[in-house]
Amino acid sequence: MIAIARKNLSCSFINPNSFLCNSNVLSFSTWKVKTLIPSPEICDVLVNKHQFSPELASLASSRLPKVRDPQRADLVLSFLKENSFTTTQLQKLVVYNPRVLGFTIEDIKSRFKVFLDLGLSSEEIAKMISSNKAILNSSMANKIIPNLSMLKGLLGSNDDVARLLKRSPWFIVSDLEKTLIPNVEILKRCSIPTERVLHFLYIHPRTFLVKSGTMMKSVEKAIEIRIPHTILAFIQAVGIFNHTSEGMWEVKLQILRDLGFSDEGIVTMFRKQPIVFSVSGVKLKNKIEFLLATGKFSISSIVNRPVALGYNIEKRLEPRLQILRLLESRNLIEKWPSLSVVSSITDYMFFDKFIRPYYDKIGEECIIKKFVAGKKELKV
Repeated sequence: MIAIARKNLSCSFINPNSFLCNSNVLSFSTWKVKTLIPSPEICDVLVNKHQFSPELASLASSRLPKVRDPQRADLVLSFLKENSFTTTQLQKLVVYNPRVLGFTIEDIKSRFKVFLDLGLSSEEIAKMISSNKAILNSSMANKIIPNLSMLKGLLGSNDDVARLLKRSPWFIVSDLEKTLIPNVEILKRCSIPTERVLHFLYIHPRTFLVKSGTMMKSVEKAIEIRIPHTILAFIQAVGIFNHTSEGMWEVKLQILRDLGFSDEGIVTMFRKQPIVFSVSGVKLKNKIEFLLATGKFSISSIVNRPVALGYNIEKRLEPRLQILRLLESRNLIEKWPSLSVVSSITDYMFFDKFIRPYYDKIGEECIIKKFVAGKKELKV
């Protein structure tokens, strides 16, 4: 199977791992912070001028380095507020990285100018920095400017760079020479057109921010199970392999086997809908057991329609199943719809097919009222 996949996709990789094993081990680093004494002056600025709670102000000011200038802290926070930072965003930023209170206003402004020049709005910049606070700590000369230059060279325009950064600000501070650039080349070597690679990048940006060795192994596995390399499922599969450790992967596989799925069935499910494997083994198990417990769906129906596992039980599946049970108990339906219909059609289509024709008979039922009330676009 592996040799055939390589031939078809014209890839030059060697020694692919088995699909049923993932050797990517995630590593995490810890950050230890030395506890310092709170600064009354900084606390006063945070509480009285910028709406911080006394507790947050004390926590933030206690983690400041030796240089503590309340006037500079006020200038920084005032500038950020003037540029669309909400109080909540400021609080999260300062508690996570109190050193920002010691930044010069010139340094903050220079960073904003770079992002504004890309075409990002102040609101988008605030959201971007809030979601990736390392941006303010990264060197403009050694990290931010070179990364933006590489992104523009790859994507072609400031607008495209801005579009990507809205999806994932991590590209500003990651080591793109060891991740993005070689990972793009890995996919291109599989004869995936550049425009398709970039399409994958915009849809699943996080997939490209792993070390190239990890990316290569993940691509090998996606090829091994013969997922067509130009479809979205391919990059979804690569992303799952990138971010699932060997131990976590084996746990998921064993859970599925214990529930009665064959290895062949598991591969079929993964081929069709790799994204459902992104959840924990426990969540996967709960959804499968929930569907099997209805007595209406089997393992084979789940294998044939694994997309059902991607939907929320409480918000989507259970309300619909309750209505179908009601219809069945009133002899209004003789046969349940397929798992595909139950899970995938829109709320409006479900209402139109399974509620509207019987509304005169079941409209007063609590579960019907609850369903309709929860879907504002539905009209009787």
